[in-house]
Amino acid sequence: MSEEQAQHLMQQLQMLEAHSADLAQRENTLVGIFRNATAASESLRILKEKDSDALVPIGMGTYVPAKISSDAKIILDIGAGVAVEKDIASAVNYLEARIKEIDVAIRDNSAKRQETAARLEDGKNQMSQMMQKPGKSNV
Repeated sequence: MSEEQAQHLMQQLQMLEAHSADLAQRENTLVGIFRNATAASESLRILKEKDSDALVPIGMGTYVPAKISSDAKIILDIGAGVAVEKDIASAVNYLEARIKEIDVAIRDNSAKRQETAARLEDGKNQMSQMMQKPGKSNV
């Protein structure tokens, strides 16, 4: 393997490492969103069953006590700066659909990460083999 090929392989390995880091960061973000959506869904399920007391944050560590009725309407952010009013059951259905989409995205991202890790390992093995071979001169 020539020096040029070795440099090309090193560049590929660096790109794969950067891609792997990006995928890991994306997976962490998706897992955070998944946990947030799951917690919201579970909270709404509890609210749907009975009236509840709550503390509503209004800023700077200040809370206002509130009663939330089981038939209350909620405001749901659906993205792009758009929020809609929904009953609790509809909001739970919406969140469950989003949770499924996020789960699919996590699995897809994980598969890409595994593929990238395998390609990275193959590249490292190639580099290791190249370093172990005695240098051949083209004279």
